Amino acid sequence: MRDMVKKALLVGINDYKSVSDLNGCINDVRDMHFTLRSLFRFETANIRVLTDARATKDNIIARLDWLVRGAKPGDFLVFHFSGHGSQIRDRDGDELSDGMDEILCPYDMNWDGIFIVDDELNRIFTRLPDGVLLEVFLDSCHSGTGLKELGGLTPPPELAPLTPTLNRFLPPPVDIEFRFADEIDQLDHRGFNKGFDDRGTKHHILWSGCMDNQTSADAYISGAYHGAFTYYLNSHLRREPTISRKRLLEKVRASLRHGGYSQIPQLEMEATNRDRALKKQIFGDKEVD
Repeated sequence: MRDMVKKALLVGINDYKSVSDLNGCINDVRDMHFTLRSLFRFETANIRVLTDARATKDNIIARLDWLVRGAKPGDFLVFHFSGHGSQIRDRDGDELSDGMDEILCPYDMNWDGIFIVDDELNRIFTRLPDGVLLEVFLDSCHSGTGLKELGGLTPPPELAPLTPTLNRFLPPPVDIEFRFADEIDQLDHRGFNKGFDDRGTKHHILWSGCMDNQTSADAYISGAYHGAFTYYLNSHLRREPTISRKRLLEKVRASLRHGGYSQIPQLEMEATNRDRALKKQIFGDKEVD
């Protein structure tokens, strides 16, 4: 019988080419890499990492193609993105319900098309056969006001010029924001989940660092910068590696509240209830939700 294959793509961008920088995304990649290697026994050769200038749109799409290529039932795939996120008005008419496309912002982000739209993720992820477990972690913002998130500790004096806590929402420029402005108030924001519905996909799990009307914090925690969501996710996983997803979500939310962060992480996991045998391959005999 063919062994289960575990593959991961980790993307973290602090240093953007043309938009505002962040501080904690590279540490997020380090945290996720350590967790996958030490707790879930991913092999280093099967973990691809893109950071800063290497995390261009073309490179991210190429690595996502690598991630899904050749996947078979029983395989375990992980995609983690730590960086800016935003929303744009849907331009191709496929979002009749809410009219908004969520985007991830690569290193070479610009508003003339150099961004990754949820439709592109959908086209890649729906190529996966049934029985593949795909777990996606997005520590970015899908909506927000552009205001700085409160919370986190004050950095030491030598780091004082850096903002202690940033958010990971990239506001569109005025000309993009005002397109179709008369229609925006009538639209419902749905979040970044198009690749995870029932249109031919199974066992796809989406974690996002905040609700779709919130910002994800890029924060100074425990002496270094991190994405607050990724930091607490990994902290709780290391304390309790066999924790259920439901309980993990509760603990991460509680830690964020305790730290003074307003963001509420979300978990789209309907498909995980469809095949408990698959989960036992990954997490052992302990009940996993």
